[in-house]
Amino acid sequence: MVKKGKGKEKSTPVAKSTPPAAPAATSKGKKVKAPAEDDFIIFSNSPNDGQGRRGGPSGSSKPAPPTADVPGEAPIGPPKPTIKQIIGGASWTGKLPVNLLSEHCQKQKWGRPEYETRKTSEGFSVLVSLSAKNPKTQETVKLAPFKLPPSHVHLAYKPTALEAKHAAATFALFRVCSMKNLHMMLPPDHKALWKEFEALKKLDVKEGKAWMYEADPFATLREREEAKVAAERKRKEVQAAKEKAANMPGASGLVLRGDAASASGSGYNPMRGWTAVPKIEMGNKTRTQLEDIIRRGSVWNPYGVEMPASQRESIVREFKGLGFRPSHAEEAVKECKDREETLEWLLIHVPEDDLPRWALPGSYTAGVTVGATDLRTEGAIKRLSQSGYSAELCRRVLESNNGDEGRAAEALQKILLASGVERLDGSNGTSSDPLGSSEQVDEAWEEEMGSLEAVLSDQYTRLSPDVCQIQIMSVINGPECDVETFMQFRKSPHYPSQIILSVAAKLPAYIKLSIIKKALEYVDESLRGEEMKIYYVVCWIQECINDIIDNPGALRDVSAVASAASEEQPAASKRAGRRGPRHPRPLDRTPDLRGKEEWLRRQGTPAYKKMVSQRERLPAWQIRHEIVQTVSENQVTIIAGETGSGKSTQSVQFVLDDLYSKALGNSANIVVTQPRRISALGLADRVSEERCSPVGQEVGYSIRGETKTSPRTKITFVTTGVLLRRLQTSGGRTEDVVASLADVSHVVIDEVHERSLDTDFLLSILRDVLQQRRDLKLILMSATLDSATFRDYFAGSGAQYLTVGMVEIEGRTFPVQDYYLDDVIHMTGFAVGSRNDYRDEDTATKSLDPINKTIQRLGSRINYDLLVETVRAIDADLAQTQKSGGILIFLPGVAEINRACNTLQSTSSLHVLPLHASLETREQKKVFAAAPSGKRKVVVATNVAETSITIDDIVAVIDSGRVKETSFDPQTNMRKLEETWGSRAACKQRRGRAGRVQAGKCYKMYTRNLELQMAERPEPEIRRVPLEQLCLSVRAMGIRDVPWFLSRTPTPPEETAVEGAIKMLRRMGALDGEELTALGQQLAMIPADLRCGKLMVFGAIFGCLDGSVTIAAILSTRSPFLSPPDKRDQAKEARMRFARGDGDLLTDLRAFQQWDEMMQDRVPQRHVRMFCDENFLSFNTLSDIASTRTQYYSALSEIGITAPGSAAGFPYNNRGSTTTPSAPPSSSSMTLLRALTASAFSPQIARIQFPDKKFATSMSGAVELDPEAKTIRYFAQESGRVFVHPGSTLFDNQGFSGNAAFLSYFTMISTSKVFIRDLTPFNAYTLLLFSGAIDLDTMGRGLVVDGWLRLRGWARIGVLVSRLRGMVDNIIAMKVDNPSLDLRTNEVIRIVTKLIELDGMDA
Repeated sequence: MVKKGKGKEKSTPVAKSTPPAAPAATSKGKKVKAPAEDDFIIFSNSPNDGQGRRGGPSGSSKPAPPTADVPGEAPIGPPKPTIKQIIGGASWTGKLPVNLLSEHCQKQKWGRPEYETRKTSEGFSVLVSLSAKNPKTQETVKLAPFKLPPSHVHLAYKPTALEAKHAAATFALFRVCSMKNLHMMLPPDHKALWKEFEALKKLDVKEGKAWMYEADPFATLREREEAKVAAERKRKEVQAAKEKAANMPGASGLVLRGDAASASGSGYNPMRGWTAVPKIEMGNKTRTQLEDIIRRGSVWNPYGVEMPASQRESIVREFKGLGFRPSHAEEAVKECKDREETLEWLLIHVPEDDLPRWALPGSYTAGVTVGATDLRTEGAIKRLSQSGYSAELCRRVLESNNGDEGRAAEALQKILLASGVERLDGSNGTSSDPLGSSEQVDEAWEEEMGSLEAVLSDQYTRLSPDVCQIQIMSVINGPECDVETFMQFRKSPHYPSQIILSVAAKLPAYIKLSIIKKALEYVDESLRGEEMKIYYVVCWIQECINDIIDNPGALRDVSAVASAASEEQPAASKRAGRRGPRHPRPLDRTPDLRGKEEWLRRQGTPAYKKMVSQRERLPAWQIRHEIVQTVSENQVTIIAGETGSGKSTQSVQFVLDDLYSKALGNSANIVVTQPRRISALGLADRVSEERCSPVGQEVGYSIRGETKTSPRTKITFVTTGVLLRRLQTSGGRTEDVVASLADVSHVVIDEVHERSLDTDFLLSILRDVLQQRRDLKLILMSATLDSATFRDYFAGSGAQYLTVGMVEIEGRTFPVQDYYLDDVIHMTGFAVGSRNDYRDEDTATKSLDPINKTIQRLGSRINYDLLVETVRAIDADLAQTQKSGGILIFLPGVAEINRACNTLQSTSSLHVLPLHASLETREQKKVFAAAPSGKRKVVVATNVAETSITIDDIVAVIDSGRVKETSFDPQTNMRKLEETWGSRAACKQRRGRAGRVQAGKCYKMYTRNLELQMAERPEPEIRRVPLEQLCLSVRAMGIRDVPWFLSRTPTPPEETAVEGAIKMLRRMGALDGEELTALGQQLAMIPADLRCGKLMVFGAIFGCLDGSVTIAAILSTRSPFLSPPDKRDQAKEARMRFARGDGDLLTDLRAFQQWDEMMQDRVPQRHVRMFCDENFLSFNTLSDIASTRTQYYSALSEIGITAPGSAAGFPYNNRGSTTTPSAPPSSSSMTLLRALTASAFSPQIARIQFPDKKFATSMSGAVELDPEAKTIRYFAQESGRVFVHPGSTLFDNQGFSGNAAFLSYFTMISTSKVFIRDLTPFNAYTLLLFSGAIDLDTMGRGLVVDGWLRLRGWARIGVLVSRLRGMVDNIIAMKVDNPSLDLRTNEVIRIVTKLIELDGMDA
């Protein structure tokens, strides 16, 4: 039965067998002994199998255990399982992996799979190999066995060889059929294994091994082998290209390497990011001219900066790696101030044949580097340059000597002997006296030639009647022995007292030149008077040449002839300092009895007594003795007093009178600073009047552009900026600042509570001065009681031994009643009309009461209708009570004042006057006079009326609550006046103006809640504005550690703000490292934004002054063009009529020039305004630009950039404004002006990226097409891609004239995109000459400007332009020393102009 059962199982195919049903039924009716559980559990996939249910247990296909055929006979045991049951389970009916793999190979016409079984300690594993015949060659190709990676190898190990074989077949099947769903045909365990292989495939695909799972592994193998062959071939080509590139100069080799890398699709491409950038070139004639200028005028390390030893060592190591000789690098670091200058020095002074390959131009070839006009000239240059002389220099010298090679050789030798040293005897190793006649020279020459031939034999060669050649033996240059070397001697007209020699050898140029120079020095020292010198020179050279090669000496000693741009003689290491300022004489401390008598006599005059009676009414008079005593006993006195207390007018008089009473009038010189011009002028007038003395005698003033003092002046009112400029120009050191104040006894700083930038700066300076001048008195006057800050500042640890006293003056004011916005609306009955912008009201708004609804509608804007209604209501109220007195309105700025005045003038009962700092003095003084009869005075003022001046007859104040504060605008990177809510302290000062003469009222155009939200006091200006101007001013005083100095101010700025400001100054060219440039010195003195100042300085230097000043005025004001929302297209069309494709600012300039010309020609104003209306120009803005321009001319004249009188005014309107005539510049100067305008905005620069060029065919050939405007891209350093603003004149530009590759922008706006506007296009040479630092790419690809703007080209161009920059700075210093200097013919200015206008090319 057992055999039968076995035989039956063997003969029955597993795939077709089904579990027999009869035994299951029998077991149900008869008692049959059940086999033990462990007899069949090894064949079961489920523990529930064998329970006799129909169909078997769920999830199991295991057949029921067999029963005995004969009743009563017990079964012997279960039969052995089949392979299918072992691999797939008892119920598996499908195919097994081995069968599936065999069938797949058969279908693909591959050979039978080969299995290799291995047994290890982990179990059995099997490797599968596939093979196939190549249909073409009939060769059998056998694949490497399919192996699992180490991370998955555990899947291959099985307990039995059979299981391992099927697992291996599963993996092999997956390798060639992974893209099919074969896992559905596999047994359960192998289906799970397939899932594991899918996870493995994902990892391999990520690693680039997708080829392992191709359906045809044999085709994949062929492709990979072919690719490997191709890659090897490409590798050899790339290697050959690299070897070729290594021997190519400049970037040529890099381009070759880049092309090879791009072609191969792999590897590092050194030219990535460089191929599309602008290319910079320089014409040969232009380069020759520039090198000649630099050769005669360049100065290295003008400030004598010495690098630390560690920095020098680091640079030498780096440059050695870049291919420079260590000796050259060591020499360079001793002469230069930093790494960048060291690199420039090497590129200028090292001969071309000794430069690294990357530093050479791409077209460089040894020998003559420029095309010669004829073979004779080329040959002469080649012979002259073989000794190491620069070929370019040889060409110049040969031309200057009319092609005479002998004279050229003599001239070159003279330059060589003068190189590096200044010879005191002036002989330069040569003699100007010939031995005799030419016959005697020829006779002596021939005699020595015969002697040399006889003595030297084969070493001697006669090349021509005037030239002989002698070989030097046993020359060693490093590893090279027996270097073939010849000395050549040329007959000189001064022979034998002078010999001309050269070296022909394969030695570096600087070594050959050193041999020549040392030999000539030997002749000069040891062979004077010797008639046959050549033999002795040859012997000396033969003996010393190897020592010279080992130690050739300094490169500087031969650089004058080794490089065409190297200076002929070293210039002074330090720039000659300007003549120091003359400090005033110290105060005369001797008793002044005569002055005391005059003072006593004046006190007895009726006029003086009348003034004293008026002064006695002021609160300050009551504590005059306390003020005098406090000032006398302390070095620093703080006087705090409310507005109207008399502190500004009386305190200085008390101090002066005390000195008079002690007969110390000669020792009195009181300087009083005011934050505004109007304050200085007003106080000078008032104090002069009180002292019964004309302005300019005992009391005077000094403001920018106007001074009225005399030797008798004791009190001088000045603006803070005037005193700061006096200290800045004192010489720089603290000792110089102290000396500049030698004739000052008291410094009074008024309105110190405003915490302006200049005031904080001045306090920091004076704190140091006070510690060295114990007799100097400082008086601080504040309108608020917040004096603790200043007391702590001067009495703290930073100011040793300074005593501080405090005096408080009670205010003299009458009660003031406050009315807030809701009260004002209620009083006037004002309601905002049903305007369109208020039509849509939400439910919450409708539920408000009328007053709150009106407040909400008003928002934060100034409503001029409400303002007029308020003034009329106040006027009616005062008239009803028959009270006199004026109304003072505080508004934030000039534009608001003008608008309010125009609106109020429609009311006939009002006498309306504006008041702001930019008004002329006579206009400002009108506010103090009484109003005409029957009218009420209304003064509309900025915050100058808060504390600076006092108008006595004011009884009502209208406070808008708005101020304009200087703040930093990140969109324009410039200072700007920004309108905001004022502080509570400022509003309190405004309120106090209503109670000066009687009880008053203050009408506040804001709510009580808003007042509580206002800042208590304004933030110090030093914490809210950019610090470039301040840092520059500090550095201009000679203070090197700017961050340290600013950290000692009363409220120190953030460190990051200071660091950013200093970095910006370097990028602008105001600082060279830590040194102040001549440009920086001037920018520190110009009262304008630094970029506007830079534009004006360069305009004065390059002959574009008027255009530059006008554009600076436009920038400081605004564009004169209007753009009404409903007429934008017409406005843009009007603006485009002035455009020439050179940018927005030059477009604005042309519009102003046309308006200016009409004003100069006295065209009726009606016609001028019509012109403005037609062209969408603002007449008021144009007038403001003209006024600002006049102020700038005055400032430039003051600092010496322009000659006095160059800003002579030409009045042309009824407001008293003046301007200078503005002639339209020529097209040439417009190109230069465009470059200067663009340079003023650095680093606000965008790079232009043009699309690939497209061409169209025409009758004359291919024609390049202009790109579409939308295909041109623009990129900024920090914002990435940016877009031209639709309002710009360049919005639709398809190209830019003058080879422009960059745009400067004034404003950046971020909305849906980042837009730039106020644009000026410029070319690469403008960028090089006027933008940030130039860095040389040490791979030879080109230059990097300002750290991110790349230019392809020869590194030497960057070096030459960098040297030229320094020379321009020297020109600025020359212009300041001599403002009348005419620079139109200056060669430096002309070459800069040429480079810009022709973009570096020859004319």
